[in-house]
Amino acid sequence: MLYAAAVFWMIIVVLSASGVYFLWAGMVKSRIVNIVLLPGTLAAQLGHVLGMLVTGGTVEGTSLISDDESANPKQSNTGKSKIPVVGPLIVGVLPLLTCAGGILLSTLLIGGPGVDRLIAGEVLRKLPVGVPAFWDLLRNLIDLMEQMLGVAVQAGGSSWRAWLFMYLLVCLTVRMAPLPGHLRGALAAIASFGIIAFVIGLIFAPTQGIVERSWSMLSLTVITLLLLLVISALIRGAVALGRVILNRPGAV
Repeated sequence: MLYAAAVFWMIIVVLSASGVYFLWAGMVKSRIVNIVLLPGTLAAQLGHVLGMLVTGGTVEGTSLISDDESANPKQSNTGKSKIPVVGPLIVGVLPLLTCAGGILLSTLLIGGPGVDRLIAGEVLRKLPVGVPAFWDLLRNLIDLMEQMLGVAVQAGGSSWRAWLFMYLLVCLTVRMAPLPGHLRGALAAIASFGIIAFVIGLIFAPTQGIVERSWSMLSLTVITLLLLLVISALIRGAVALGRVILNRPGAV
């Protein structure tokens, strides 16, 4: 159940990150969004390049910012992994791991009381089975988002470390969104590695301990992205509602 829950939350991470980026790009010029997210782009592109090299592929045309108006990061589609089946999965999942590594490194280097409080909560370690469990899951997520927002507001007012950590956290989590055309590959990679980890866990018992020790970082990522998604959706909805009211004075 632990491995299934980990796969479930990683899928939520990828989908939420994609949703946050989509909402931001719809409200602000994508060039500005991509420039702001540059630290996360660096980590994600590093994972892509590392995955290509490890699996015997070639890297051509990869860049952090493209030359066009969108300034989207670019990944080469010409170099293919030389390891069948497993190779593309490694390439698909490594950007997520390098971004997660960036979050861990930021925690170790910039950590402090405010940062420690941000990492305090954890998402449930089992999948909801039945309607009551589903509502319990939603209540757990709402409580964790409320806790994170409160801690972020409190810590951000008194510590530059907390501000820097939160900026890097936002950049690294949002950049877990695959680039256009890579979403299905990323989801397949997550599901496949979950199955592989489960099989390895049956043979090598410490594997489950590794997953358990990583749960706080996974929880931090999930809650950050869900909170960003909710706030972004509310802002996007308020802006759209304002436009409707301004364009249609008689509308209620």
